Amino acid sequence: MRTIEKKIYRNFFELVVSGEKNFDIRLNDFDCNEGDILYLREWDPIKKEFTGRFIKKRIIYLTTSDKQNHWSKQEIEERGLLIIGMGDTIEFNL
Repeated sequence: MRTIEKKIYRNFFELVVSGEKNFDIRLNDFDCNEGDILYLREWDPIKKEFTGRFIKKRIIYLTTSDKQNHWSKQEIEERGLLIIGMGDTIEFNL
């Protein structure tokens, strides 16, 4: 089991904290497995800094896809996408 740290924008962070968003779609440019911990640090894109808030979620499901618009077609073609299902909250700081 490993911990994978990623930044997450404020609007998405709030949805994860509330439980409305229990998945994450990322560029498939890192290794992770079911059972690993996804350590999401809230990012303020205006200030270009972390807010200090975070949440850790256990990865319970992984699948890949090549259909998404957040990354360039070349990046998706090279790496594909990683869709991460998140389970119970392990730890958080609000």
